[in-house]
Amino acid sequence: MASSHAANQPQALTGETQDAVKAFESLDTDPKLAVFYYIYEKMGDSITPAAPAATEPELAPRLLGDYYNLSKDEQLAIMRQIVNSEDTEYSRAYGALKENNQLMVWYAWAQAMGDSVVGMPQNHEKTQTLSGVLSQIEALNFDDQISVLRTVAGNMGCSDVQPIETQAQTGKTSSF
Repeated sequence: MASSHAANQPQALTGETQDAVKAFESLDTDPKLAVFYYIYEKMGDSITPAAPAATEPELAPRLLGDYYNLSKDEQLAIMRQIVNSEDTEYSRAYGALKENNQLMVWYAWAQAMGDSVVGMPQNHEKTQTLSGVLSQIEALNFDDQISVLRTVAGNMGCSDVQPIETQAQTGKTSSF
């Protein structure tokens, strides 16, 4: 059975970063997409690749190739499916990636927005809630911002892969 990544342990471990993740997760689908847009617009190249050696674009041919040939409506639908962890072909392709590669996908899409990727609607207005989430993330130091982004990116998409239970959960020690 397919599932989202929402049950994953957060990489954002401080109280402030967990609060930022919760604030992001409380948003509806389109405001979540807007947060990614504004973050990449403001922070640009400093976010992703945050660790260039840790990204592997060749692992995402459907998301970084085929996707660009779709209509703007299809692209937006796919973004929404990924954010909502729907069980679709593109959401599964995204869900199969590690967080750094997921951020790389959002970065590549942000770089192409308004050109080969659907852009922000011209009539879009930032709500107070959306502005509050952005402010919360912007107030964090860079490493914490990246932790928040990795966590929220990792909570998106669809995957059959389940987290490995910890020793605390199983009561067993690992062996070789």
